Amino acid sequence: MTMNRVALSFELPDGLPLPESLDREALASGAEAYALDALARLEKTNWDLSLLFCDDVFIRNLNSDYRGKDEATDVLSFGQGDVYRDEDGDERLLAGDIVISLQALDRNAAEFSVPRGEELRRLLLHGILHLSGLDHEDNDPSRPMLALQESLLLELGPGRGAFS
Repeated sequence: MTMNRVALSFELPDGLPLPESLDREALASGAEAYALDALARLEKTNWDLSLLFCDDVFIRNLNSDYRGKDEATDVLSFGQGDVYRDEDGDERLLAGDIVISLQALDRNAAEFSVPRGEELRRLLLHGILHLSGLDHEDNDPSRPMLALQESLLLELGPGRGAFS
């Protein structure tokens, strides 16, 4: 049986606080579990994606280099879409990378008066939906992608482990 896979990494300066005072291991395991639940709900199979947690400086540099926007953002998605065969001969999709700034996540949570865990789940869903080929012209919540994001957020609930 084949399944989805999520790889996690961090590009954080020492001392940057993690959401809800989690350590890296708890954040990673919660993010992985939630991403896998989201992929299953979206009926994605044999997907490989990576999640990178970073600070504003790191994501600002990516945003500048790849989107021409010299500003920090909360989440970036870099789709690859390469199909390959794994060591068992199963066809897999190298979906791409999701990069999340933990500092921007904190600002969003404060601005929208939502728990940090909820905002983290929202950003994960946002990245996954972009890797699924969806997009939005602006941040109007009535846009189909953003409406689906919020619907999935409610449907999936708080997730497992560290995100609950």
